[in-house]
Amino acid sequence: MNVNSFLACETPREWLDAVPEQMSTLLIDHANCEKKAASTALNLLYRYVDKSELMLRLSKLAREELRHFEQVLAIMEDRNVAYEHVSPCRYASTLHSHIRKNEPDSLVDVLIVGAVIEARSCERFSKLIEILDDELASFYQSLLKSEFRHANVYLDFAKSYSGPGFDDRVAEFIDLDRELVTSKDEIFRFHSGVPV
Repeated sequence: MNVNSFLACETPREWLDAVPEQMSTLLIDHANCEKKAASTALNLLYRYVDKSELMLRLSKLAREELRHFEQVLAIMEDRNVAYEHVSPCRYASTLHSHIRKNEPDSLVDVLIVGAVIEARSCERFSKLIEILDDELASFYQSLLKSEFRHANVYLDFAKSYSGPGFDDRVAEFIDLDRELVTSKDEIFRFHSGVPV
């Protein structure tokens, strides 16, 4: 997968322009995203105990996401950014609201959503590298490879469990991602849309 060709759009310039004034929120929400990513992997690991290969890969993925969570917390501490509650944006919840309920379609959709979220994270990291200070740019550069790998893990497993219509289903979620990141958004978060 090439992230730029996989996703239907790049992060809007308006979102990037808002970053300097929203650095604390960005770091806090990034920490939350890493924690949620680990939780998603663990939930799948517990739910699909009959899929040993998937469980093994998700176990490794969850550990990596928790390590990233710890790294973001360390950066926040160094910069005197308190870890406080911030409400999630509409991005992940909207993607998840389109997941089918019946199996194996539900698993396929959860994995596709995971791939899309990881791909968008990877794309945002690549854009942030261009505008952040050296320390943060280096940190986000270090995350690119793992986020890209996570996206591929989710997508490969989704394809292996899917029947006909897989590409169309992926396209639906990619289009939803495009709509969410390019439309106006009331709050600024790591995966939010264009700030109002």
